[in-house]
Amino acid sequence: MARDGAARRPARTSVWLADRARRGGRGGGQPSGLDRERITEVTVRLLDAEGLAGFSMRRLAAELNVTAMSVYWYVDTKDDLLELALDAVHGQLRLPDPEADEDWRDQLRTLAREYRALLVRHPWLSPLAGTYLNIGPHARAFSRAVQRVIRGTGLPAHGMTGAISAVFQFVYGYGTVESHFIARSADFGMTPDDYFRHSLRTVTESPTTAGVIEESKDIMAARGGDTVEEMMERDFAFALDLLVAGIEAMVARGSAP
Repeated sequence: MARDGAARRPARTSVWLADRARRGGRGGGQPSGLDRERITEVTVRLLDAEGLAGFSMRRLAAELNVTAMSVYWYVDTKDDLLELALDAVHGQLRLPDPEADEDWRDQLRTLAREYRALLVRHPWLSPLAGTYLNIGPHARAFSRAVQRVIRGTGLPAHGMTGAISAVFQFVYGYGTVESHFIARSADFGMTPDDYFRHSLRTVTESPTTAGVIEESKDIMAARGGDTVEEMMERDFAFALDLLVAGIEAMVARGSAP
């Protein structure tokens, strides 16, 4: 609990709800000849290359070859930049055509696969997704596409948010863990396949964990796949099929609350 008289930070909402349009910079000037789109583009590139821990306004300014103060003509805070970057990468999602004659199952799988790929492509995305409101134009377009597809399932209104949570919180978790595995492999200078074999060998050789591997041999063998990518793809596809089947089952039974 905050002490009486202690200064409190005002609750932050979103860069997308700011009263002041910042595209022309403070006071309408453009001292560095930049624009917000260019700054956001470089922010995304730095986050991809160096991660959240390595990102700073000073590092961004150096990459843009301007002073740090010049960047503040276009955004108020580092948080603003991260929120802009978060929405920018959502623009990479390929959304189903609302006019296409396509089954909701196929459209849902497309959205799920696109979101998973986005999380893997940009490992810094997952921590930011839970930090900001994420209400930029690209994120809103994705949200509308998801809602449109879920409305087409036949689920009653009271079950739609639960269905969205089941599918996309699964995808969020799967994509996050997958991106962490790939990043950890790279940290050790290994491919995901080499790191997987190394980890499996290490665990198998340990008396305290070898039993777990032995007990799961049949499951791992049935899983199939010669590479980590194939194994993860098969698991993802099957898990997604389970979720689709669950939606179908709830529709069939009338989804009584």
